[in-house]
Amino acid sequence: MAESREASMTEDQAAGKAAGKATGKAGKAAGEPESAARTGLGQGPGRLLVMLYGVFTVAAASRSVYQLIAQYQEAPLAYILSAVSAAVYAFITVSLVRGGEGARRAAMVCCALELLGVLTVGTWTLADPSAFPDQTVWSDYGMGYLFIPIFLPVTGLLWLRKARRG
Repeated sequence: MAESREASMTEDQAAGKAAGKATGKAGKAAGEPESAARTGLGQGPGRLLVMLYGVFTVAAASRSVYQLIAQYQEAPLAYILSAVSAAVYAFITVSLVRGGEGARRAAMVCCALELLGVLTVGTWTLADPSAFPDQTVWSDYGMGYLFIPIFLPVTGLLWLRKARRG
């Protein structure tokens, strides 16, 4: 029975299957499901990143939704920036869970933008505190969140870079 399955494979499928076995890497050969070709970005140490990004997604989103609804007039820029940070965190979380090279590249771009946002907003809040009457997730480089917002994108970038080689 196994012989009949092998015989029904096209030459391309057989070559792809043989190449995958020879390299020992999870590649997408014809006939293999998409999930088999995806790299596990959320595996190993990546699980901690998924958890932290998930927690920060919920924290930033819930805080910003409340503030945008109840206190918008007090500090609209700060609350909008908190909502933006929640969206960035959510996208990175989904990318890490999804896996694959495309998701890894998208997460790399978002982590770089997140780091740029933390550095920009952190510096801005120190240089001109009056511009932010209320705190954002990224204010003072994430001091209100134990500086995790400044370390999270750096750690994410390092992990995603390592995952590319792995």
